[in-house]
Amino acid sequence: MVRLLIKRADETQFLFDTTVMILVQDLLNELIAIHNARLKVDRICTELGELSKHGISLPPNMQGLADEQIADLKLKDEWADKCMPSGGAVVNQDPIGRRNGQAPTEKMADVINRTVSEAKKIISNKQAAANVCMTKQMVQEALDQLRGAVMIVYPMGLPPHDPIQMELENNEDLEGQQASLQVLDTTNTSLWFSAKEMKPDKKLQDFVGKNEKTKIIAKLQKKGQGPPGRERVFSEAEQKAMMAHAYQKQEEFKKLEQDSEDSFMNSDWADSNSLKRQFHGLKNIKW
Repeated sequence: MVRLLIKRADETQFLFDTTVMILVQDLLNELIAIHNARLKVDRICTELGELSKHGISLPPNMQGLADEQIADLKLKDEWADKCMPSGGAVVNQDPIGRRNGQAPTEKMADVINRTVSEAKKIISNKQAAANVCMTKQMVQEALDQLRGAVMIVYPMGLPPHDPIQMELENNEDLEGQQASLQVLDTTNTSLWFSAKEMKPDKKLQDFVGKNEKTKIIAKLQKKGQGPPGRERVFSEAEQKAMMAHAYQKQEEFKKLEQDSEDSFMNSDWADSNSLKRQFHGLKNIKW
């Protein structure tokens, strides 16, 4: 199996195993599916953190409004009573007014936070450093864990307008958000290896050779942005080690220069009485 270290720009994403016989387009489809699914898990984890603190999302027409404005407009959150957390709610108002302030109890919040932590570990780019390859099944497992935590804490479900529910149902609307810039599409994304764009109608072996026991660094890049930057000759850790070694040598040279200014005074050729002692046989006398 060929092992690919997938990157975007200089940031490591994940490891992926495949075969040299795969079409580049098929490979690209799988990589983009994993990439976008990891982003989805990360977005859900972020929203679940807010859910555990401030409860479910308010309807769009009530978000950001003060209590007085809601009263003046005679608005009502119809989902507040339908979607209560298991074990009751704890009042904790959302400072930005996106959620209704009916937070889960500490025990239920702990269920959410522990599940979020586990899901983040599954999709973490640290998996690449641990030599663990990412698969669609792994990312789906993380999604299933998050879905299960929501069902435990909110047995009646979440309102359809809640970002978490929309993500779980694949109805999320990222238009105008920073997150939309990270999502990739198969029609406008290309795969690069060794500063060359892999043509989608060719096989992977046309670029990396026929040896299945190969490991390469491949980069996902949106079309029209040109080739991604080349890999560093030295890693960040290697650069730090080299700089530390150079600094140590510099300090040693400074010390040698200081010592050399006076060290000649202890040399035989600098001793004015050296010749006299030699004639008298007084040289190298030991007591």
